[in-house]
Amino acid sequence: MSEKYQAKHEARVLAVETLYALDFNNTLDEGADLSVFPGKSDEEMAALSEETTFYTRFLVQGVLDHRGEIDECISHFSINRPLERINLVDRNILRISVFSMLWARDVHPSIVIDEAVKLSQELSNDVTYKFINGLLDALRKEKIGQ
Repeated sequence: MSEKYQAKHEARVLAVETLYALDFNNTLDEGADLSVFPGKSDEEMAALSEETTFYTRFLVQGVLDHRGEIDECISHFSINRPLERINLVDRNILRISVFSMLWARDVHPSIVIDEAVKLSQELSNDVTYKFINGLLDALRKEKIGQ
């Protein structure tokens, strides 16, 4: 695994953890102090690469800036499961993935989906990756056409 891939993957994990903490504490609307990440000690923060820290902040701030539109998009494609019933980890994996697909566009949509599935398998339970894969694939086909 390349260093660049590893840094971005680590940033995605950290972004999900950060958004999870904000979501759990009902503070998504209050913004976030991104000089530190929830649950990270000073030593852990110092150990993060500059690229990981930068990309984490980029993802979290992007989700916070576009959260209304992102949540509407997730709700549109999550026909049988209202947004508030999607587990917190999966909801925030979806948020960073939708942001990456529709606003950031720094990664090809199929790679965004693969990463979301990987994150779900690592951070959530074994069955929700299918839900995440299906939702993001439907989004990709309708909004991006790839």
